Parts: sequence; structure tokens; C-alpha cells
Amino acid sequence: MQFSILKVIASVAVGALAGAAVHAQQQTGFHITRSFNLGGDGSWDYLRFDPAANRLFIARSTRVMVVDLASGRLVAEIPDTVGVHGVALVPELKRGVTSNGKADTASIFSLDTLKVVGSVSTGEKPDGILWDPFSKTVLTMNGLANSISMLDVEAAKRVATIALSGRPEAAVADAKGKVFVNLEDKAQIAEVDMVTLSVLHTWDLAGCTEPTGLAIDLRSARLFSGCHNGILVVIDAISGRNIQKVPIGLGVDAVAFDPAIQTVFTSNKEGTISVVRQLDANTYRNLETVQTLPGAKTMALDPTRHVVYTVANREGQFVLLEVGQ
Repeated sequence: MQFSILKVIASVAVGALAGAAVHAQQQTGFHITRSFNLGGDGSWDYLRFDPAANRLFIARSTRVMVVDLASGRLVAEIPDTVGVHGVALVPELKRGVTSNGKADTASIFSLDTLKVVGSVSTGEKPDGILWDPFSKTVLTMNGLANSISMLDVEAAKRVATIALSGRPEAAVADAKGKVFVNLEDKAQIAEVDMVTLSVLHTWDLAGCTEPTGLAIDLRSARLFSGCHNGILVVIDAISGRNIQKVPIGLGVDAVAFDPAIQTVFTSNKEGTISVVRQLDANTYRNLETVQTLPGAKTMALDPTRHVVYTVANREGQFVLLEVGQ
């Protein structure tokens, strides 16, 4: 990512605000608790935590790595997922689905055997991916097609396409018929109605550059959109109102919300995880910056143990980091 002079100035200002916020607050105690050498070549993207099996799926260029989190051991790799960006889990069907960005397909695999059992065509360059329990479909965010593909996993077919006004990145579902999508090139969030299969609203993200990671607080109806220029924007998921901008690290690519401890995490490419506390539905404070590794831009949350996982290269070795208290 190339930064302009104005972006650099803005980033310095945001960094100063972040430093002041952290200095003024008590530290949370989050730190790297475990690390595992996984090895292997290639870039990486989204991580997906599987709570039923206590394992982690890591999108890794041409395959998906499957890691047992109790031991930190690589237990399998799901092959032939060219340009893979992410994984969605469908527990009720015991299936997983990958978004293969360079093949314009989604691979369907068994969560029991970790073997591929089917493939579905998507829109061009599927990136973000999620299971929507309301529509009972897996959704791929197609970055070059400006669209969402709806996939019937059981039938292994695409059942609908939803047009968007910009390039989609991460998305979240409220399980009640609404899906929210970051539009990276527009600095907006699209609210999608899964009944009419259309965009209801498109909301601007003030002061945001390249929104990527997205999380949701279902109880308070709040969205948390991570922006590459070091800002987390908090949005009312009902009205689209921008509630607060919180300083975070630069180059965020994933955001997660842990409702039990009322904490938002962002994983930042600069090599940090920002820990943001929810004081109430409209008030948020950056409490701590955890040092990870440069390039550790993606993340997955285990909401039961209240830990997050991130990956990066350390001295030429691909590693998995666990961050907890």
C-alpha cells in the first residue's frame, strides 16, 4: 500500500492520539502467550476459528492450512484453492467453503475429513466470505465484480447474485436478514437485505481510508469498521450514524468483537494488535497496543478463551501467534 503525504500526516496525528489514549489508561495485560512455527511458502489472508474442533483455518495462497490449537500442530492442508482469501464454516452441514480469488470459485470441503467434496463458480475475485444463517447460504464478496454471490452449499450451486456499488471486502451478518459489507474503494458500508436481495442503504465512513476488517456487536447493534489509515469507525447498524472514530494501528485487515469482555480487537499490518474497550454502546477507548510482527494483518478470535490468533513471517519462518491475558 502506498501512502500519500496527506495520509502520512494524518497517520502521525492518529498515532499521537493513540499514544495519549494508551498512556491515560490502565494496561489490559494482553500479550503473546504462545507461538508456533508452521513453515511453508506463500502469502496469507483471512483466518477462521473452528470452535467445535478447536482448530484454525489459515488461507495460504494455494491451499488452506488446518492447525490444531491445542498442540499448535499442522494437521492437514486443503489443496487447489488458488488465490484463497478465506474460509466460511457451515456447522449444521459439517462443511467448510473457501473463496478462491484467482480461480473465481469456492471449494466445498468436509469438516470431518477435510477433503474437498465440491466446487461452485462465483463472481470475479471472491475475497471475504461468510455463512449467513438467515438465508442459509454462504456469501462471497467478489472484489472485481462488485457483487455478492449466494451459494447453496448442500446443492453445491450459486443461487443468486447481489450487485453492489463498490468493491466489497469483509462482511458480517446479523442473523435477522441483514448483511453489512465494507466497500473498500468507496469508504462506505452497504446494508444488504437478504429478503429482497438488494442494497437498502449505503453509509459513508467519515475520515476512513480503505475499510477492510468488519465486526458486529449484535446486542448493541454496532458495527466496527477498520480503516487502513489507523482509524476504527463505530457505526449504528440501524441508522448508519457514525458514532465514534477510535485511533488504532496502521494497515488493519481484520476486526473482531468479544462481547463477553466488551472488547474490540484489530490486527494491523504494521505489527500490532489494538485493544479497544467498549465502555458503553456509544463510547470506546483504545486501551493497549500489543506488539506482534510486521505483516500480521489478519486475525481470528476465540470468544470462549478470549484470545486472538494472528500469523506472519519471523526471520523467514511462518509462525502462528496467540495473544491473550
